[in-house]
Amino acid sequence: MAKLAMGELEAEVMDVLWDASGPLTPGQVHELMSAERPLAYTTVMTILVRLWRKGRLDRQPVGRAYAYQPLKSREAYAASRMDELLGATKDRPLALSYFIAGLKPGERARLRRLLDGGGERD
Repeated sequence: MAKLAMGELEAEVMDVLWDASGPLTPGQVHELMSAERPLAYTTVMTILVRLWRKGRLDRQPVGRAYAYQPLKSREAYAASRMDELLGATKDRPLALSYFIAGLKPGERARLRRLLDGGGERD
């Protein structure tokens, strides 16, 4: 069964964790998110646990709490989502052609270099 796409709050929590320089406790995530919108600490905690149960986060004990960090980088997660979406279509080559048609010329050139083996991931 494919994983569901992240909801809005899940995406915001993931952005906070991806932007962090290391693992964060729920309190730290709550503090960073509260600057943008008022959220209850328990809401942040629920989202973190939900993401951990979905296999998107790792957690390590830190004192009486856990510190969370993403298992995949933002880019690796985007790539896995693209693969899931392509897998959901009946005509994968057609879906790829639409995707490529929507790329900017520089992005197409970069993709061409990657496919030819001449480029590396940034």
